[in-house]
Amino acid sequence: MACITFDETLACPVAPHRMFHALFLDAHNLMPKIMPHAIKNVEFVSGDGGSGSVQQVNFVDGGPVKYLKNRLDSKDKDNFECKYTVIGCDAFGDKVDHIVNEVKFEAAPGGGSICKTKSIYHPKAGVVLDEEEIKAGKERSQGVYKFVENYLVENPHVYA
Repeated sequence: MACITFDETLACPVAPHRMFHALFLDAHNLMPKIMPHAIKNVEFVSGDGGSGSVQQVNFVDGGPVKYLKNRLDSKDKDNFECKYTVIGCDAFGDKVDHIVNEVKFEAAPGGGSICKTKSIYHPKAGVVLDEEEIKAGKERSQGVYKFVENYLVENPHVYA
């Protein structure tokens, strides 16, 4: 049962506090508003957004994924760091048990940010994960990230 780890570094023209706010403090409100074509709603299954809270993202009908359930492990809004675990997703099937994600936004020259992510995919017992399938899922996640980035660039007053 070997885990697969991906480390990524992405440059972004948006300040760290704005990206962090959009993705980790207000995502439950922002995502359905700016992405109604993809996200139906985001709801707290348990908790209030603090450590241990469980949040479910429900996607619109007809897409490749119906839902994604995240548990917030830790969130440091002063240092723009978040660790969360994807504990459920209909796209996991019988392959993935859970995914641990660590995200950190750092200030970049010129007012933008550098986003550093680490994702550790934990397979179910006896399963060997296919890196190509995982990369396809990561590309969808990057699409959401880019959509939020573009929204914040076009709306500089949001989370200013």
